[in-house]
Amino acid sequence: MKTKKHILAVMLLATSCLTFSQEMSFEAYNPKSTLVVPGQPIKKAKFPFIDVHGHQYQMPTQNLRPVVAAMDTLNMKIMVNLSGRTGDDLVKSVANIKNNFPNRFVVFCNINFEGAGAEGWIEEKVAQLKQDVKNGARGLKVYKSLGLRNKDVNGKRLAIDDPRLNPIWETCGTLGIPVLIHAADPKSFWDEFDGDNERWLELKTHPRRKRDANNPAPWEQIIQEQHNMFKAHPKTTFINAHMGWFANNLGHLGKLLDEMPNMNVGIGAIIAELGRQPRFAKAFFIKYQDRILFGKDSWKPNEFPTYFRVLESADEYFPYHKKYHAFWPMYGLDLPDEVLKKVYYKNALRIVPGLDKSLFPK
Repeated sequence: MKTKKHILAVMLLATSCLTFSQEMSFEAYNPKSTLVVPGQPIKKAKFPFIDVHGHQYQMPTQNLRPVVAAMDTLNMKIMVNLSGRTGDDLVKSVANIKNNFPNRFVVFCNINFEGAGAEGWIEEKVAQLKQDVKNGARGLKVYKSLGLRNKDVNGKRLAIDDPRLNPIWETCGTLGIPVLIHAADPKSFWDEFDGDNERWLELKTHPRRKRDANNPAPWEQIIQEQHNMFKAHPKTTFINAHMGWFANNLGHLGKLLDEMPNMNVGIGAIIAELGRQPRFAKAFFIKYQDRILFGKDSWKPNEFPTYFRVLESADEYFPYHKKYHAFWPMYGLDLPDEVLKKVYYKNALRIVPGLDKSLFPK
């Protein structure tokens, strides 16, 4: 006959087994590394830098003082606000900058591409672009809606290389302003949503980012349209945001840079790709040091130290700031000082007109 003590022991053992065999989702699994290696976070960039991929959506009426205070802690001297919009909104943003921090911000203007091909449409857009530049815009930012969502006058998807848009790119070249363009999204968003998809966790936690293979067109087609546009306008300077989504294939990106000397790349939102291939990425940065610009893409000051540490240090196996973007650890590229200076500010000073060079060492 089993005693109460025996029954209690069996129950406790069963409970213990259940506890140790419990299932855990991939989303919840986030172990703390036990690895102890030299290195520490870098909270302030080694050299002053320009963020060419910033967003301040409320700049027309925004109190910029807290932003500048945070910029100073990071050693950011100039933020390029790509969300400058157009017309009166842009004029108000430029006035806010001029009246408060005239050398710490610049704005790029934007174009609404919806309805391209309508009578008088392109003339109106070109005239507004010229006026925006006259009013203080230092470049044109093109959102990913071009190629993904924008429709022409007939309701058809507006391709990035649609010839009806040529006067816009030609005007930018004539005016001497760069075009910073974000085309498509990571290719994984178009791939099968399964265990082989490296962005599975991001798509699980952000399901609206998932696309069917042809929604609204194959990824390869949209990217090729962008490259066609670059090649068709060799006198216009382009900054390909997010390294053109080829930070995970730097060999191919290098070939594209060789083919298109008017294309530069920004590193916004893809530092996780660079931080997992430190030796190859370092060689790439050294080779193409005149074509790479620093950018972050979102104003979250606590995330900048990851960028600094990847670019500047030789540290090993340190965490990224967003698990759903990268569940792998980072490694530092340990870039030479001269390469860092070009990425941080020299390339931007050359490409973006009207920046205050006195803020930076030579």
